[in-house]
Amino acid sequence: MSSAPYGLSPYPIVQAPMAGGASCPPLAAAVCEAGGLGFLAGGYKTADGMYQEIKQLRALTRRPFGVNLFMPQTAYVDPAAVEAYRGQLAGEASWYELSLADEDIIGTSDDGYDAKLAILLEDPVPVVSFTFGCPAPVVLAALRKAGTHSVVTVTSVDEARAVQAAGADALCVQGVEAGGHQGTHRDDPQADGTAGVGLLALVAQVREAVALPIIAAGGLMRGSQIAALLAAGAEAAQLGTAFLPCPESGAHPLHKEALTDPLFPHTELTRAFSGRPARGLVNRFMREHGPYAPAAYPQIHHMTSGLRKAAAAAGDPQGMALWAGQGHRLARALPAGQLMEVLAAELAEAQSALKSMNNRSTS
Repeated sequence: MSSAPYGLSPYPIVQAPMAGGASCPPLAAAVCEAGGLGFLAGGYKTADGMYQEIKQLRALTRRPFGVNLFMPQTAYVDPAAVEAYRGQLAGEASWYELSLADEDIIGTSDDGYDAKLAILLEDPVPVVSFTFGCPAPVVLAALRKAGTHSVVTVTSVDEARAVQAAGADALCVQGVEAGGHQGTHRDDPQADGTAGVGLLALVAQVREAVALPIIAAGGLMRGSQIAALLAAGAEAAQLGTAFLPCPESGAHPLHKEALTDPLFPHTELTRAFSGRPARGLVNRFMREHGPYAPAAYPQIHHMTSGLRKAAAAAGDPQGMALWAGQGHRLARALPAGQLMEVLAAELAEAQSALKSMNNRSTS
């Protein structure tokens, strides 16, 4: 069986960094111990909070792992549009007896990037990945000098070419099927997240355009899908939603249950919760507020944070951000180590079947 990028793990399976608590140290450690590449999500944490999680993970496993960072957001945000959406959410705030009026959210867009990067350069980890943009070449060079492999998320051929030119070690190629935020380098309000390319087509396009190793991400739930992506030119597959229902995952129990709940049959891309296109299970909040949400990330994320926490505390999944990929109905609530074993077995079976087909066709 082919190995994950750089030979860091026995299986070509990467556990996606899911910000918001799902990708906690116990989940990442369980994946690493089972032969995959586990990831921590640095997004939405303080620099110290990220470092404490790294220390926890190192205490749980000696195997290689990764940490993901969000790139600072520099696009103009219209304060009037943000205030208009605050008014749109007034009913939600009243229902949960919250006040949105005093929150200062304009300008909170760097996610502590410089401080987190400084920690990762001073105390290096095996892999660092980036979402929402590409670091400067000097940053990628510094990571390489520190012994860290860099991975940058891309959603198009143009982004992939830019990342290769900047000097990254690998790409995480994200198809439109992926749960959570689309990792586009520039949020285009005109496209509004609807112009994304499917994963298999995107991997084929990127494979012919650049020479970097590819980690394929988007809606993957079975080992047979991983085999298909490896055959298409990827070196590994990144799975997020597949690991959400694991007992080690830090996702809210209501989120885990919703993945296979008939009340939530499909997903859509929405700006409702964060101001940036992200794929989640369609619920009341998404239906009522999605059409009015402006392109304002992460300002809208901070604005809705209290509402989402209140909905979770009230046991109401209709008010939560239920991030999920298009394959969510195939979710399996297995311990992460057992899920890794099943995925690896499915992958081996699919690769064996493909090899047999090739042998028959050439005989």
